[in-house]
Order: sequence, then C-alpha cells, then structure tokens
Amino acid sequence: MRGEAVLLIIGEQHALQAIPESDLPIQWEPLPALETPEQALANSEQLLHDFAKDNVLCRGRVVKGDIEQAMSEAAYVAEDTYRTSYVEHAYIEPEAGYAEVFVENGRERLRIFACTQTPVMDKEEVARVLGLPTDAVHIVPSDIGGGFGGKLDVSLQPLLAVAAWTLKRPVRTIYTRSESMVSTTKRHPSEIRARYACDAKGKLTALDFHGDFNTGAYASWGSTVANRVPVHSTGPYFVPHLRALTRAVYTNNAVAGAFRGFGVPQAHIVTEALIDELAAKTGTDRLSFRLNNAIQAGQPTATGQVLAASVGMRQCLEALQPAWHEAQAAANHFNQHNTSTLRRGVGVACMWYGIGNTVIANPSTMTGALRANGRLFLYNGAQEIGQGTVTVMPQIFADAVGLPLSLVDQVMGDTDLTEDAGKSSASRQTFVSGNAAKFAGEDVRRQLLQLLQLSEPASLSLQGTLLIGKQGELTRTIDLQTLPADPRGDVAVGRGYFNPPTVPLDADGQGVPYATYGFAAQFAEIEVDTQLGTIRVLHIHAAHDVGRAINPTQVEGQIHGGVAQGLGMALMEEYISGRTDNLHDYLIPTAGDIPPITVHLIEDPEPLGPYGAKGVGEPALIATAPAILNALHHATGVRVRTIPATPDRVRAAIMQHAVTASHHDGA
Repeated sequence: MRGEAVLLIIGEQHALQAIPESDLPIQWEPLPALETPEQALANSEQLLHDFAKDNVLCRGRVVKGDIEQAMSEAAYVAEDTYRTSYVEHAYIEPEAGYAEVFVENGRERLRIFACTQTPVMDKEEVARVLGLPTDAVHIVPSDIGGGFGGKLDVSLQPLLAVAAWTLKRPVRTIYTRSESMVSTTKRHPSEIRARYACDAKGKLTALDFHGDFNTGAYASWGSTVANRVPVHSTGPYFVPHLRALTRAVYTNNAVAGAFRGFGVPQAHIVTEALIDELAAKTGTDRLSFRLNNAIQAGQPTATGQVLAASVGMRQCLEALQPAWHEAQAAANHFNQHNTSTLRRGVGVACMWYGIGNTVIANPSTMTGALRANGRLFLYNGAQEIGQGTVTVMPQIFADAVGLPLSLVDQVMGDTDLTEDAGKSSASRQTFVSGNAAKFAGEDVRRQLLQLLQLSEPASLSLQGTLLIGKQGELTRTIDLQTLPADPRGDVAVGRGYFNPPTVPLDADGQGVPYATYGFAAQFAEIEVDTQLGTIRVLHIHAAHDVGRAINPTQVEGQIHGGVAQGLGMALMEEYISGRTDNLHDYLIPTAGDIPPITVHLIEDPEPLGPYGAKGVGEPALIATAPAILNALHHATGVRVRTIPATPDRVRAAIMQHAVTASHHDGA
C-alpha cells in the first residue's frame, strides 16, 4: 500500500535533514497495478464488487424472523443505496515518541514513550516483533492530542523499538502531517443498500440490510466493523424481522481501521434516511414516527436480547420535541417568505450503540491504594485520549472509598505500574474500567474499616495521616504512619475487576453482544444555498441517554466534539490517497463551521454501570451526519447518496431534481 514503511533511516537530526530524498538507497521495481488511480478512486466509492468474491476478510450476519414474507406483507417500503468515503482522524497531534534501552537488575529492557490508546497491546506487539518476553518491554503513554481510534493500531512503536534495540541508543521520531495521513488508518468506506418496511399504522416490520466495507490493504479492525454493524443495523427501534449481512473487503487502497463508531455511523446514515421516507409515506411527523417505534425496556433487539433497563430512547426524543416543532415552524416560515436562493431545513436522527467489545472478552483490572502519607493513589490503566478517564476514574474510586476526590493522585497507562484496563475504545472505559475502579475502591474501604474494627454503615475521613472512622456514636482512629507500607508507600491496596456479561452470537447473530447500550436523538437546523450547493449548519440539538453523567461537563464536551466530527463526515471530509494527504486539501470543520449545540443529558441509570453510568464517546458522533443529511432533504427535496455532501454533489442533486420535476410537470 502507498504509505507502507519499508526502510528506517536513523541518525542525528541535522544529518538526516541534510539528506536529499533522491539520495535515499531505495530501488523500486514498478509492477503493473491492479487498477489505475482513476479506477481506484471510483472503486473506493463502489467498493470493488469484482474483488469481493476472493478478497473478503470476514462476513457479519444477524437474521431473525421471515424477511421475505414481512416485506411482501408490508404496507410501505423504502429502499436506497448510499456510499461513504474514507475519513481521516485528523487529530491535532501526529504520531510521535521515543524509545530507549535501559538496564534494570542486570537485564536489558526497552522503554517506549509514545501516543497510544492501547498501552498493553503495544507492549505485547513490540515484544512479539522483537522476539522478547513481554516483561522486557515498558510502555509509558504520553498525553495524547486526540485518538478517535487512529491510535488504536500499533504504528510507530515497533519502528522505534527496532531502531533502539538494534543500536542500543535512544531514538525518537515524529511524523509529519503528510506522513501521518498517508500511513495511518481511516474510517471504512462503505456501500450500503437497504430496504425498510412498516405497516399501515407506521410500525416498523422489517429491514433487509446489505453492507460492504472497504478495509484496504490490511485487516486492521475490519472484522470488528463487519460484526458490529449488523447488530446495530436497525437503529434504536423494535423491528421483528431482519436480515443484516455485511462484508469487510480487502483492496489495495489505504488501510481502514477503528474510527469512532466502528461502522455504525455509516449504517445509520442509510437507515435514518429510510426512516424519514417511511414517515413521509405514512404522513407522519418524522420525530413522532421515531417515537412510535423507539425500542423500550422489555422488547428484543436485533439479536434477540431483551433490554431490561436503561433504555432512554423515548426520553431522548421527548426532550427534543418542543424545540423540534419550533424549528420546523421557523424553517417553514423562512422558506415561505424568503425569495433568495437560500432554503432552510430541519432533520432528525436517532442512534444506539453497544458499550464495549462485541461479545468477546472485555475485562478491566484497576488497583487503588491508601498511602501512609494520607493520600489515595489510583493505578489507572485506562488510557486518557480526551474522553475523561483522567477525571472519571478518580471520581468513581474516591466515592467508592468514601473519601474526597481531592485526596486522589494517580498514574495513568504506565505498563510497569498499572494493570490491564483494556483499550480506550468502543466507549468502554467509563462502564468497564469505571466498575473496576469502583470495586478497587470498595476493596480499599473494606480493608480500612477492618483496620478500624468498624462495619457498615460508617463514614471515613482523614486529618493529615490520621484516619478517622465513625459508626453511629463510635469513633476510631489510626495513624497511617504506624502501619506497615509496601515499597510504594501503600498501606492498603484494593483491586477491582469487571468483565461485562455477554452471550456469544449463534449462526444467525442471536445472543447478547453487549451488556448495555447508549441511546441518542439529535436534530439539525441548516441553511442551503441552492445556487452554490453550500450548507450552513445553524443549530444542533442533542439528547443523549448516558445512564448517569459522572462528570456532566466532560459529557457535554464529548457531545460537542462528536457533533463536530459528525458535521465533517456529513459535509466535507473525504480522504483520497495521493490527493488529500495534508490539512490544506483535506477539509475539516473549523470553529466557524460549528453551530450552537444544545445538549440534553438523559439519565436512565444502568444497573450494571458504576453508579448507573454507561458511555458517550462514540454515541456523541453517530446521529449528527444523518440528522444533517435529513435536514438537506427537508430543505431541498434532494438526497445526496455519496457522502460527504460536498457543494458539487449537492448542486448536482438539486439540478437533477429540478430536471426530474420539470419532466413530471410536462407529463
């Protein structure tokens, strides 16, 4: 693939910078391409049907009911095909890090300091590459300037490792922006065709969904996408009959990998457009149609899983209703009284998202302690990538111990100091590692009460190094400095472990793939210049069921960030290898593109979650693009079926719509 690392050139910085690229000792033997660049570009949109037979990485499947009979008996059917493009993560910080060999207890070890979402996976992969035992590798994560899944794959770490281990000298590297963009993974391009059906009363009855996802030159997380999408294909609705089939297909294009949502954002663009079409066919308000079909506790999902609690889809829609009706009235008034080329529209979309890995083991282990100096210490293995584990885990841990958050210090992600809390991906850390942190805190609390010879209910406090416990009228104290401490200074160490309960999926995809789900509804107000094809987003309203917001400000920040990425996916972001390998030609939203965002936090507590919490990292993004695209249809009557809806595509769709309308008028 273009962007593959084939040679490391290592030296002092000034020496490397003085070497002309033309002098590099590389000889290329050009081989005939399987396709021309023009064909590659076209095929990235059409997903290489000719290759699919022999180049399928994996297939996903969820089937229930009788899809053919349900379709034949349906009162209304909506059908369409959409294509989405490669999307670049475009994080602020490119890949960077250093590696060094050091001697500890007479033994050589390798330390890597780098930006990563997966410290333990990095450790295991680097050890495998070098043929070392895993305990010979020490990963120290840096603070991370954005991840979104792009730093889930191990990229520069093995290169640093090979260089440092070979030379026995410290080495460092930082990718240029172009090097970062050409060599790292992207969101999977997709081609999705689907039929959605409902009865005469507007109740959804069946979905027939087929999705192909271009995984590029390597597997990366293609299997995760192919298996997650069918589970989520229906959207957050009760649908009795379903056939959802997916493929991840190898191509010689850029590698596609993990990107906030693992294919679910692409799928929701299609199904939410079809939901709008069914609402129109039944003469129903678009939000009301969704409210009428929103899944509720006690109903089975696509995989037959019956959700018992924390199903806040209806509450999300209900929270948006007042503003929704006002926005529609305002758009209609503008369109009736405005004589320019501007048209306004309002679009709504819903989403749901399984928290954590799909079926496979998803555990987290956390360790926390009370130290002889009167401070709590959290050994936090849940890597912070901007989603809030740096604040949420100490909050949960401190509450579980029963002592103030201000007493908590922590180390994060260091593989010599923390246990494996799993990857910072799949919106899992608050739910999974949050539970592990809670259990670690409860373990510490039990030990402290035992030291004080107290039982629950009791309260704990600290005055310097004096631990004070109260149980009713009884008060007991211990000076922590009189207790035996381990080499770290810990006098009481608690350990917590949590692995969400799931049930493997059978051949038809029936089972329990996730222990809990996030739900959301968003609606967008937009303005379209029908002459230029440009779209300006005026306002986004977002209602999210997060179970419980452990840190409400952080949750709102996640939603704001997700909306920004969803807007980019809908309107401008399209990575084309060799053409948009920089942030001049690859467009991302700026502050000027982001509209006011009104957030409604819906707290329908998850009984399995730490203090009722779930997750919001990926759910924040998923509903935004379909809401904007549905607003485009409301404003102009057109649908852009190749995403993003760039001005040229919008303008072409408007012109084609006008031609079609004039033919109908003439007829």
